[in-house]
Amino acid sequence: MSEIRNPELWREGELKIEWVRRHMPLLAGLEEEFRKTKPFAGKKIALSVHLEAKTAHLCEILAEGGAEMYITGSNPLSTQDDIAAALVHEGLNVFAVHGATEEEYMDGIRKVIAAGPNIIIDDGGDLVNMIHTEYRHLIPDVIGGCEETTTGILRLEAMDRDGKLEFPMMLVNDADCKHLFDNRYGTGQSVWDGINRTTNLIVAGKNVVVAGYGWCGKGVAMRAKGLGADVIVTEVNPIRAMEAVMDGFKVMPMKDAAPAGDIFVTVTGCAGVITAEHFLAMKDGAICCNAGHFDVEVDVAGLKKMSVSHAPARNNIEAYTLENGRRIYIIAEGRLVNLAAGDGHPAEIMDMSFAIQALSAKYLVENATEMAREHGRMLHAVPAEIDLEVARRKLAGWGVGIDSLTPEQHAYLYGGH
Repeated sequence: MSEIRNPELWREGELKIEWVRRHMPLLAGLEEEFRKTKPFAGKKIALSVHLEAKTAHLCEILAEGGAEMYITGSNPLSTQDDIAAALVHEGLNVFAVHGATEEEYMDGIRKVIAAGPNIIIDDGGDLVNMIHTEYRHLIPDVIGGCEETTTGILRLEAMDRDGKLEFPMMLVNDADCKHLFDNRYGTGQSVWDGINRTTNLIVAGKNVVVAGYGWCGKGVAMRAKGLGADVIVTEVNPIRAMEAVMDGFKVMPMKDAAPAGDIFVTVTGCAGVITAEHFLAMKDGAICCNAGHFDVEVDVAGLKKMSVSHAPARNNIEAYTLENGRRIYIIAEGRLVNLAAGDGHPAEIMDMSFAIQALSAKYLVENATEMAREHGRMLHAVPAEIDLEVARRKLAGWGVGIDSLTPEQHAYLYGGH
């Protein structure tokens, strides 16, 4: 049972999936292992992640491990209808369409939860929030879940502090093989892939304003600098602001950056980062986009209200004309620019992130009883051995060797332990 836009698109989707299969060797190795060991036999997995080719390959591997998959997207504009069709053609259950309304999007979330999952794989926290608010009767069947993003982890931490989180969650985003590479190098490249293919404008010589200097912001700023831009960083955290200064970037409040910027990229995970006062100060032709999870960082609704008119300027770019005659351009409705205006992170990067996801889900099945309410918390770091195993496999795939500690070196560093 599935609800997608057009089942006939499956061949186009299969071509995309086949391409990423060839560039995700970590998942290929796990697929072979899972096919033999069936770690998810008899288990239902509900997954809400950006529904494009790399996510589809993760779904295939979990299914090979014996899981009954129930799949939806985590952003209405990042769902690719041909990918959804390809998964349905393979026999998986998919409830997602590109460009879904808010009601349609939430209906997809409800459909995968209503299946009664044992494991949840979430990207932003919508699945976990939904089961705790509307489907509480299904909570006893949930072994646990994995969260992909910074935004989702912030929501989980709030739930856990309030004692409202009722099953263990693995903090996949905090794993070293996820945030150090996915958030920095993946976001850094894919954001500019999305901006450049959508605008067809040069970056070199422009002033780029990056709001937020976490790992994602670091990647966006680094790639902007590499493309020849002058980079300005805005921050609320003084330590991250110091990092940005010492990395060679200008740092200032958004109100001061607004008149200077040509391209603005928000990467904060917060709301109201670019608002009316900033729009009014911007240059004619300023371009704004968002690389945080939800479409609340750039106040597009507020911009629409204060504009005298708005109209498409180019595919996936809307032009808003202010009373002062200046035009502000918004890419992809203020939704995730790297997915709503691109194909997301490179396959080789997501190979690591999704290997962490798959191994964390397996760890949940094997250890959930011991994890529940451990030390009074339901939030759990990805075990170091999973991180190290993924790193070792990745290096081996690159043909890169490293040293090992001798027994004497180990004793020197760690004593007799």
